[in-house]
Amino acid sequence: MLGGAYDCDVLVVGGGIVGLSTAYAITRAAPGTRVTVLEKEDGPARHQTGRNSGVIHSGIYYRPGSLKARYAVRGAAEMVKFCAEYGIAHAVTGKLIVATERAELPRLHALVQRGRENGIPVRELGPAQIAEYEPEVRGLAAIHVGTTGVCDYAAVARELARASGAEIRYGARVVRVDRRPERGVAVLTAAGAVVRARVLVNCAGLRCDEVARLTGDEPGMRIVPFRGEYYELARPELVRGLVYPVPDPAFPFLGVHLTRGVDGGVHIGPNAVPALAREGYGWGVVRPRELAGTLAWPGAWAIARRHWRYGAGELRRSVSKGAFLEAVRRLLPGVDAGDLVPAPAGVRAQAVLRDGTLVDDFLIREGARAVHVLNAPSPAATASLPIGREIGRRALAMLRAPE
Repeated sequence: MLGGAYDCDVLVVGGGIVGLSTAYAITRAAPGTRVTVLEKEDGPARHQTGRNSGVIHSGIYYRPGSLKARYAVRGAAEMVKFCAEYGIAHAVTGKLIVATERAELPRLHALVQRGRENGIPVRELGPAQIAEYEPEVRGLAAIHVGTTGVCDYAAVARELARASGAEIRYGARVVRVDRRPERGVAVLTAAGAVVRARVLVNCAGLRCDEVARLTGDEPGMRIVPFRGEYYELARPELVRGLVYPVPDPAFPFLGVHLTRGVDGGVHIGPNAVPALAREGYGWGVVRPRELAGTLAWPGAWAIARRHWRYGAGELRRSVSKGAFLEAVRRLLPGVDAGDLVPAPAGVRAQAVLRDGTLVDDFLIREGARAVHVLNAPSPAATASLPIGREIGRRALAMLRAPE
């Protein structure tokens, strides 16, 4: 397949916010570089980017010095600036992280320290001060994080696609990759098109491990998809901004939280349950081959053994609206079952190692003529501009290397 002239310099697989930010970063850093983006859906941001709660994360949760911490703190400020520059709906609302039980207080205090280590201003609140921010929310203590906000990430992705000047091909699912380390890559799509490039960048999200293997690189991890289910609050006036529980540091999930979006609606969620397909947005979506692939990965069984009690609680909240309501009422006691209106779900592309370790940082690996983004769940949307620059830097270094 690899022969003749190149169609582009850098070929990006995946038209979510990370892939489009990469294209944007490359054309900004090296004008004239030809970039093509292949996206299997008929538009951008159809999966993780367009199906999250729209939060611009402050970076308070993440281990100091980690990519998540560095890129989220930097990315939050850049995302607000990007939205302002391009007229994209956004707001810096601040958020509360609320402890509702005494056992959570040490973890809340640890978050205060982590926030300070990451350079994030936080304010500690007692019950009366919580009510000043959120009159309907109850808790023993809380912290207020002023740099958290919300935006329309799908609109950000569309603007990145436009501003990058890259050629974006939608409906272009990659089915084969022919790599010649001394020359480049040729990619075949399901529609029969062949695209030749000097360097491939894999930002395929829920499919990133599959694309890595097509390229000939063993990623050493597998994507285990977790579905996050949401409700919309029928009485959005109950919540002014963003309200989160104190997360359990053993898991990469932040728990059921309340998010007032840029449209004024309030989303509640998500939980985290195993999805039965890579794009399994409901229990009725089952793809036997994909499910078998997940179950064949030893890490999936290791997670189940290690975290079965946590998982049982999440499953209960998935199948029982009453159990979900119970979790919400810990923060918002005035809510009732009629206030919860089902909303579209999302699926998190979580990288899992063979031993069952949930990869807790962004994971970027290189192969010959290829850069693979192998773990970029939340806060990747927040951090997408600095992530894109880092991926772009690596891709451009490969382009400049002597052949």
